Amino acid sequence: MKIAEILAELYGAETAAEYGGKLREKLTAFKRKHPPPPGFELDEKAALLITYGDMAGRTPTANPLRTLHEFLLEYAGNMISAVHILPFFPYSSDAGFAVTDYRQVDPRLGSWRDIETFGRDFSLAFDAVFNHASVKGKWFQGFLSGKPPYRNWFIEPETNFDSSRVFRPRALPLFHDYADLNGELRRVWTTFSADQADLNFHSPDLLLELIDLLLLYLARGARLIRLDAIAFCWKESGTSCLHLPQAHLIVKLFRQIADEVSPGTLILTETNVPHRENIAYFGDGDEAHLVYQFPLPPLTAQAILRGDATALTAWATGLEEPPPGCTFLNFLASHDGIGVRPLTGLTPGGELSFLAEDTRRKGGKVSYKNNPDGSRSPYELNINYYNLLREPGEELELSVRKFILSQAIMLTMPGIPGIYFHSLFGSENWTEGLPENSENRAVNREKIPADMLRSELQVQNSRRQLIYRQYRDLLTVRKRHPGFHPKSGFRILNLKPEVFAILRGTKVDDMVLALFNVNSNPVRLTVDDPTLPARLYSLRNGELTASDNLYLNPFEFKWLSATHSNNFVYYKKITSYTLYG
Repeated sequence: MKIAEILAELYGAETAAEYGGKLREKLTAFKRKHPPPPGFELDEKAALLITYGDMAGRTPTANPLRTLHEFLLEYAGNMISAVHILPFFPYSSDAGFAVTDYRQVDPRLGSWRDIETFGRDFSLAFDAVFNHASVKGKWFQGFLSGKPPYRNWFIEPETNFDSSRVFRPRALPLFHDYADLNGELRRVWTTFSADQADLNFHSPDLLLELIDLLLLYLARGARLIRLDAIAFCWKESGTSCLHLPQAHLIVKLFRQIADEVSPGTLILTETNVPHRENIAYFGDGDEAHLVYQFPLPPLTAQAILRGDATALTAWATGLEEPPPGCTFLNFLASHDGIGVRPLTGLTPGGELSFLAEDTRRKGGKVSYKNNPDGSRSPYELNINYYNLLREPGEELELSVRKFILSQAIMLTMPGIPGIYFHSLFGSENWTEGLPENSENRAVNREKIPADMLRSELQVQNSRRQLIYRQYRDLLTVRKRHPGFHPKSGFRILNLKPEVFAILRGTKVDDMVLALFNVNSNPVRLTVDDPTLPARLYSLRNGELTASDNLYLNPFEFKWLSATHSNNFVYYKKITSYTLYG
C-alpha cells in the first residue's frame, strides 16, 4: 500500500492530495540531506539492551548518557548490538512517557550530541510516544489556549460519542477535565493518566508533525523506532478504540516512510495484548518488523514456579513463522511490569491469581485495569524477574540457576532477545522505590551509580557476578551459532511436562537442540528425532552426549549441537560460577 493510498483511507482523497504533497516535499528534502545509514541486522548477533538513560547514574566528569555509554562499552560492548534508551525527552510523569518536548533531550540526561555519540557504538532504539502527550507540555497548553496548530491536536469527544465499549488498560477515568484560558472546563480523552492526553490522529496536521518527529529521530541516529501504545491511537464512537483498522494504517505509513528514507531501520510496535491481536501488527509483512513476544514473560515464570512447562510448550507449539523480514522481540523483563493479559486462554483460570499472589508474597505489587462489567482484574505484575522466581530464603546458587534458566529460554526462542539492564546485571527488587502511593513500576527501575555497580560486579560469587558472567557467556555462545538466527526455523518438541524443548535450525550442522528442566527434580530423556544424530555436543562446554540418554539436573538446561566447532564453543567451566550443562 502506497503512502498516498494510506492517506486517502485515513482522510479522504481531497485531504490526502493536499497533505500528501506536503509529505512528499519533506521526504525529498530529508533524502537530499541524509544519505541512507547502515541498517540494523536481524541475525544471531542481534541483541537489544533495554535501559533508561540514567540507569548507571552520573560521574563527576560525565552526564548520565555519557556514563551509561562508557559503562556499556566496558561491560556489554561485545554482547549487545543495540540499546533501547527509554524516552530521553523532557517529561512530567510516567518515567518519561508523558513527554513535554519531543524535540529535545532531557538536559538532566545529556544532549543530542551524547545520543549521536552513543549511536556510533550501538544501534539505537528511540521511543515514538505518539499516542499521548503531557498536559504540561507546549502542545496541550496551546490546545487549551486555542492556538494554531494545536487547537485540534487532542480529543474532545462529542456529547453523543459512545464510549461504552472502549477498552480500558488502567483502573482510571477515561476522560479528565481541564480549564482553558477562559476558565471553561474541557473534557479530554486520557487513556493512561490525567497527565497524558491522547493525541488526535483525525487531524492531518498532527500526523504531519509526528512524521516530522519521526524524521528527526532517524536523522539523529535511530535504527529502531518503538511505537509506544500505538494500538490505541485511533478513536471511533461505539468501538473498543483498540486495534482499529486506522491504527494499522498508521503503522503501515510509518513503515513506508522509514523504508523510503532510511532503509534497514526497524519498526517495533508495543501492543501488550493477547497473542493473536499482537502479531496482527506484522500485517502482511508491511507493518512492524518486530513485535514484543508478550506471552513469554508470564508463561516462562509460570512454568518455573509450577515446575511444569505444559502451558509454555502448548503456546510455543502454536507459534507461526512471522512474514519475511519480520520477527519477534523476545523479552522477560523491562521498565514496565510483567503483563498478564496475554495469558488469556493460555493457562488454567487460576494461574493468574496464583501469579498475582506469588508476586505480593515476594515483595512485589499488582496493577489492575477496569473491565466493561465494572470489575477489576490484574494487568501487570510489578516485581523484579529474579525475585519472582526466587523463594524467600532460597540459597543463592539455586535462585541464580532458576533465573539463568529463564533467560536461556528467552535467548533460545525464535527472534531477537531484548534484555533489561537489571536482568543482565543481576539486580533485585528496589524496595526503596515503593514508598506508599508511589508508582508500582518503580520496583524495577533502580538507578545504580556506575562505580557502585562495578564494585558489586567484582565481588566474588556475588549474585551480580554470578548472573552477569553467565549471561555474558550465553550471549557469546549465542552470537556464534547460526542456529540462533531469527529465521533459522524452529520446532517445539513435546517430551515431558517438566521439560521445555525446542529445536532451532533446519540443517543438521546448524541445528541447536535446547532442553530446559523447569522442575526441582532431575529428568532423564530420550530425544528420538530423525533429524538429529545419535551423539550431540554441548555448546557450553563441548562435552559429547547421547541423544537417547540425556540427563537434566534440577533447573538445568542444555544447548546441544551436531557440530563440535571452535567457532561455536566458547563457554569454559569455572567452578565458582558454572551452572549445569
